[in-house]
Amino acid sequence: MDRKYVLAIDQSTQGTKAILFDENGNLKTRYDLPHRQIVNDRGWVSHDLEEIYRNTVQAVSSVIEKAGIMKKEIACIGISNQRETSCAFEKGTGRPLALAVVWQCERAKGIAERVRKNAISKLYSPEELIFQRTGLQLSPYFPAAKYAWLLENEEEVKKAAREGTLLFGTVDSYLLYRLTEGKSFLTDYSNASRTELFDIHALKWDPEICSWFGIQTEWLAEVRDSSSKFGETTMEGLFEEPVPITGLIGDSQSALFAQGCVQPGMVKATYGTGSSVMMNIGETCSLSKNGLVTSLAWGIDGKVDYVLEGNVNYSGAVITWLKDDMKMIDSPAETQSLAESASPEDTTCLVPAFTGLGAPYWRTDVRAMLYGMSRTTGRNEIVKAALESIAHQIADVVDAMRNDADLPVMELCADGGATGNRYLMRFQADVLNALVSLPRCVESSAQGAAFLAGIETGFYEKEQLFSGIIRDAYEPVMSEGERMQKRNAWKSAVKHLLADVQ
Repeated sequence: MDRKYVLAIDQSTQGTKAILFDENGNLKTRYDLPHRQIVNDRGWVSHDLEEIYRNTVQAVSSVIEKAGIMKKEIACIGISNQRETSCAFEKGTGRPLALAVVWQCERAKGIAERVRKNAISKLYSPEELIFQRTGLQLSPYFPAAKYAWLLENEEEVKKAAREGTLLFGTVDSYLLYRLTEGKSFLTDYSNASRTELFDIHALKWDPEICSWFGIQTEWLAEVRDSSSKFGETTMEGLFEEPVPITGLIGDSQSALFAQGCVQPGMVKATYGTGSSVMMNIGETCSLSKNGLVTSLAWGIDGKVDYVLEGNVNYSGAVITWLKDDMKMIDSPAETQSLAESASPEDTTCLVPAFTGLGAPYWRTDVRAMLYGMSRTTGRNEIVKAALESIAHQIADVVDAMRNDADLPVMELCADGGATGNRYLMRFQADVLNALVSLPRCVESSAQGAAFLAGIETGFYEKEQLFSGIIRDAYEPVMSEGERMQKRNAWKSAVKHLLADVQ
């Protein structure tokens, strides 16, 4: 029987999706399962890895049933994953040794500070060397400090380290290990480059940096191209014959690939719980001077591409805050009409630094603030400020990219759930003064993983994948004077927030 579909597993912060793509790269069917967001009274955010694994198997079984296809029609599997979420599991069994530490979680802040203060030479600080070698800022955001926290605070992890059965990985390597029944302990360049333990120039784990965090390199996965033969799985007996897993990639890089941003200077933003803004800078590594990080986009055919990236901690999560904590909305869809009904004269800015500000500021010591309210500021105006805060944060990152790369950004490729919000997309185009383009498939993270898996098996040809990607676009219409007024108001709010903790 002919193989007709590629199966993509998109394991994100909020849940797991199993999605089928056809011979033309079009989405046929999807099935979603949410998982618990485990938040304790200290604000620590965790995920249950066993729950995620079980949901993955269930989602795959359900999407096949929903699509009404034969299991034998699946040619290969690609996996995209929430990045930086840090996992500890047992060698041999794959049993989770602790709850995963989610990328948002700041519990390892003290460890990052401890490494920062350790003098290693008179010429360079650990912070400087980490940036030079890994392209990343020293931060509890990345897995290095999270792995160290698990090693220092979880008894099962300590025991496994003593007994030689400890494995650390991001969600991709954990899922791969479980799906292949312990036969494949691998990751790809995109995920490895986000751990703060990987030398992005030498393309290998950095033993010195690992030692600063107490990590042994043998606990970390072998790194391969994003489009590779990673192993095969029966999905716990779901498939009669093993199906190859031939794509692994972090969700943001996966979206970049699906959007066709394969040439230097092309930029995309993913609107998820947080936001990742990426610019492809090609095969030459360049470090940022404006508060961004440099990561690996992907590896294909033995070559890697690099990206400049800025991460926003709270984008879609701002809408969740409005709904679950402030009780201002019953569903995210309401925000569009509420923002459109708000007074255009209202100057309220929300700076959603609930767990600090990400790029390009990198300040974990600040907290959220509403700024510029008047007596007439109400529900609609606060909702409008929340939506606009997402666009302003992304504009801050794009401005930094323009300065770093010395390239004009005339177009932003956007993906993620919030792209369906007309008010947000229009405002984003206005404050960027650039076209905001939407892809034909809103599930870009899954689609990129499917593309990479299909390229490896010959199911897809790379040159034919990126035609007809754009399905809609928003052009900037705001006057330059109004745009500058909006941007200056936002920058003033951020300035006051930062000044409060000086």
